[in-house]
Amino acid sequence: MGENPAKNHYAQLNRGEENEMEIFGYKTQGCRKALCIAGYILSCGALLLLFYWKPEWHVWANCIRCSLEEADIVLLRTTDEFRIYSRKTVTWISVSALIKSRSDYPATAEEDSIFSKAIMKPSLQVKSIQVQKIRYVWNFYAKQFQKVGALEDHHTCSAIHAKFGSGLTCNEQNVRRVICGPNTIDVPVIPIWKLLIKEVLNPFYVFQLFSVCLWFAEDYMEYATAIIIMSLLSIFLTVYDLRQQSVKLHRLVESHNNIMVTVCRNKEGFQELESHHLVPGDTLVLKEGKTLLPCDAILISGQCIVNESMLTGESNPVTKTHLPQADKFKPWRMHCAEDYKKHVLFCGTEVIQTKADDRGVVKAVVLRTGFNTAKGDLVRSILYPKPMNFKLYRDALRFLMCLIAFAAIGMIYTVCVFALNGEEAGEVVKKALDVITIAVPPALPAALTTGIIYTQRRLKKKGIFCISPQRINMCGQLNLICFDKTGTLTEDGLDLWGVLPSERNCFQDIHSFPADHSLPWGPVFRAMVVCHSLVVWEGKIQGDPLDVKMFEATDWVIDDSSGHQIEGQGSTHATVVRPGPKASSAPVEGVTILHQFPFSSALRRMSVIAQEIGGEQQVFTKGAPEMVAMLCRAETVPSNFESKLLLYTAQGFRVIGLACKSLQAGKQSTDLTREEVESDLTFLGLLIMENRLKRETKAVLEELSAARIRSVMVTGDNIQTAVTVAKNAGMISPTNRVILVEANKIPGSFSASITWKPLEENKTEDYGSLEDHSQTERRIRLALGSGQYHFAMSGKSYQIVAQQFKHLLPKKSSLVEEFQKLDYFVGMCGDGANDCGALKVAHAGISLSEQEASVASPFTSRTPSIACVPELIREGRAALVTSFCMFKYMALYSTIQYLGVLLLYWQLNSFGNYQFLFQDLAITTLIGVTMSFTGAYPKLVPYRPPSQLISPPLLLSVVLNILFSLSMQIFGFVVVQEQPWYSKTNIHSACLSMNNHMENSSSISSLGLHGTRDGAHGQMDNGYKSYENTTVWLLSTINCLIVALVFSKGKPFRQPIYTNYVFILVLIGQLGICLFLVFASIDDLYSKMDLVCTPTTWRISMVIMLAVTLAVSFLVEEAVIENRPLWLLLKKTFRYHSKSHYKRLQRVLEQDSAWPPLNETFFSDSVAISVEGNMGGHSNPTFDSNEDAL
Repeated sequence: MGENPAKNHYAQLNRGEENEMEIFGYKTQGCRKALCIAGYILSCGALLLLFYWKPEWHVWANCIRCSLEEADIVLLRTTDEFRIYSRKTVTWISVSALIKSRSDYPATAEEDSIFSKAIMKPSLQVKSIQVQKIRYVWNFYAKQFQKVGALEDHHTCSAIHAKFGSGLTCNEQNVRRVICGPNTIDVPVIPIWKLLIKEVLNPFYVFQLFSVCLWFAEDYMEYATAIIIMSLLSIFLTVYDLRQQSVKLHRLVESHNNIMVTVCRNKEGFQELESHHLVPGDTLVLKEGKTLLPCDAILISGQCIVNESMLTGESNPVTKTHLPQADKFKPWRMHCAEDYKKHVLFCGTEVIQTKADDRGVVKAVVLRTGFNTAKGDLVRSILYPKPMNFKLYRDALRFLMCLIAFAAIGMIYTVCVFALNGEEAGEVVKKALDVITIAVPPALPAALTTGIIYTQRRLKKKGIFCISPQRINMCGQLNLICFDKTGTLTEDGLDLWGVLPSERNCFQDIHSFPADHSLPWGPVFRAMVVCHSLVVWEGKIQGDPLDVKMFEATDWVIDDSSGHQIEGQGSTHATVVRPGPKASSAPVEGVTILHQFPFSSALRRMSVIAQEIGGEQQVFTKGAPEMVAMLCRAETVPSNFESKLLLYTAQGFRVIGLACKSLQAGKQSTDLTREEVESDLTFLGLLIMENRLKRETKAVLEELSAARIRSVMVTGDNIQTAVTVAKNAGMISPTNRVILVEANKIPGSFSASITWKPLEENKTEDYGSLEDHSQTERRIRLALGSGQYHFAMSGKSYQIVAQQFKHLLPKKSSLVEEFQKLDYFVGMCGDGANDCGALKVAHAGISLSEQEASVASPFTSRTPSIACVPELIREGRAALVTSFCMFKYMALYSTIQYLGVLLLYWQLNSFGNYQFLFQDLAITTLIGVTMSFTGAYPKLVPYRPPSQLISPPLLLSVVLNILFSLSMQIFGFVVVQEQPWYSKTNIHSACLSMNNHMENSSSISSLGLHGTRDGAHGQMDNGYKSYENTTVWLLSTINCLIVALVFSKGKPFRQPIYTNYVFILVLIGQLGICLFLVFASIDDLYSKMDLVCTPTTWRISMVIMLAVTLAVSFLVEEAVIENRPLWLLLKKTFRYHSKSHYKRLQRVLEQDSAWPPLNETFFSDSVAISVEGNMGGHSNPTFDSNEDAL
């Protein structure tokens, strides 16, 4: 093939994004395709089924490798650890009908646009593929597939205004529409037949079908019918569940797929069209009144108030401002940095109010359409969830492989035994295949699913809903929980505690709330009245809870009449605030808010330009106190500012700084930049808000700490406030120290510094006696020596350290991923507001909000309380242990049956159909259904259940029990042949007198009688009756009950087994029936069950064998398998260390006397080291602390 095609054969799609994939080019070859079709016919479709399971094999068999440019089929592979393959066909889109002449060609409008680079000349066709609902087109210049449906990132702010401000021409719009596809988030309801076929073609059900066919061939009708009914029930339940989800998702997105919108056409004025015709680059005109947004768009003129609850989970209206025109060099997103979202209107959100500026209409440029939008992304994350890498599921497959290998040995043995004895070939094949269906339990997946279903039901009763049931087992492994602070650990709202005004660079007396007298009129009062982004919506004042509390404290009201004449500015929609009926008298009629600079998380402040009616224009700013103080003139900031700030933050208060300045008359407020407005301010004082801990927070965190589950707080609040909340909540114990980690970029260079300093406890009085420095150092060192330290770090520092500049991912999710890289099992608990990304990425995301945005979260709690976290962990641990018990039981049941059958095969015998039926249906199915009823243990113990099936205790338990079972069956099989009454040919020799109706009849006549009876029944009994069969079957059946009892362990993760009444009753009932079968001598019953009569002494001997097996098995399970101290001692003796990355780091750090560094600063030569390099090693310890200490 040469080097070049091979080189161009492979590329990466979505590099660096969450859905990164590798893409390979292939070309279909006629002769290969013909051979494959022949293979499908000859294999009766088996080859086609194999290709359905393995799409990569299908491509490799049908196609040859080629460059991506020539490819007609592409093979995609995910870059995560699962390496999942998918196959896509390349399609061609023709645009020749739209491009009649050279002037129609899109290049005239945009030479650098993907739309002009994707059109192949002269045929005017576009080559495309569709992956997970996103369309990619082939860029003939860059020689790669590129995403369409989004405006390119390279546009600058001024370019967006210039190129798209007046809209696209009709022709440009048509070309883009054909290439991008419709602007719809179309989730069709999947037809039931499709869901059924998909479910039935699952490898497990295919195996069941094979088993059922084999059983019908052997006249084993009853169990085959039972399995069919169970499988159909399971399939229908799954299909019903999937269908419900499909319908729910369809309803969620259909509402805004077709809305009438007004767009701006270049040179043609305004045009009304249906929203599915929109393309990236179109200019939307937003009318007054409520509008549902059908796409993501960048606001380029005017201002909007939007309800984003669908997307963020927060019902507070958000103010959006237009994109500045200023920058001509940086791409718009880089220019706006963190705050680009302040200019973006997201799909699915609702515009409540629009405010036009002096340019007349409110306009927005379409940024993304269809599944590329924020809502489309949310829907795709539900349609294509991230696969889960849980050891249990991987081990389950390995376990099944072991059973298949085990069955293969049995097959070889069967073929040898039967073939050597001259059996018919057909019979030999049937018997050999039978071994597989015995060794591999067909009911295993169903049994595992029941456990999860019961847990899901228990969680539902406790108000916890789950959309991803397979994650329940994962909850049993969680050892680190990230909590959002506001609304999760603390109450949702803030209460205004007090105002600390400042005049002439001195703090005045604090004004507490609720106070007897209201706050006097003055600059602080004016700031509280206007410095907010509140709106009146549905007759209620709505917005940020902090703003609401601050405004309510003034007793003023918002006058929501729409148009206001403002001197020299024409008519614009401005908000006016006036004194309310309860307000103290004010010398003004009201204040008009002319312009807003919304709160920005990067700048940590917001500002407004306001004007008293008939007065001058003023700027008011509020935000993080340290940020506000930096923007103020130094002479206006009190000298004791820092100590006062520390005094309140150390008590856990949320402190807000206020500032103001007067504006020169005659300047248009809309012409001013944010930098001009927010400079040379006068410091006004501090607003002190109280954020109370929720009642249950402390108890829950203490419970998690006692269970050695690490808690991490993730918040956008002041570090000192966060640390205080953590201390009050019990996350940091009073004896532990907190080390503040600060990272800063060094201006003018690529390097950065990282400083470690102890966060000093603040004395409640302002100037307390200060300890001698060396004494403090010694005290800190003492605390650190015992591993009792915690790190506190700001988001900015974290980003510099971890070098994770992922603009589109919220910081929380990248933090969760860092913990996952350290091999932690991470839970994330948040109110769903700005945690959506983290809730999705974590092993178990628990949303405390029932908003639409949290649909992507695997778990949702009905009550907004973190008490659901330990509850979920308890249930997860119980479900995990139940899964292990089920696995062990199923492995033993199939092995016991398998060993029994192989022993009887030695004599060319087997179990009868009713014997199989009794074991499979009456014993195992009932146990499988009821074993999982056991609830979770109420107390969380300080260790987790094993995470893998292939852990030494588990394997040892299975192997030992197999050996006990094998020993008992072989012992019974051999010893019965040594009995004096034993006869190989005469199956009535043991009980001649028992079934004889006439006591004095001669033994010959009796033998004759029974001989004829047996002859008469010979055909019906299929010759299964023998002493060995009876002995082995009774021993193996009761052995299944013994194993079920021994494996049903209760404490420490599940409630004691006697609390599962149904299971205990089932076991007692089954044992009663089995003992009845052992001791009863009812001819008809024995004949039906293929049993023969044995002397009472032998029956008692069998019961003794079983009792010994039970005692030994129970003793071994309790004294060895469940003996935690013994395993810990073995680990210590053999110096076994956990392979988890965080444990390894912990061991290294424990031996490092210089760790953690204190009052030290390190420099990196270059922060631009890739995260895969050693930088990760440098950043991760900052999050790690001794797990045992927490």
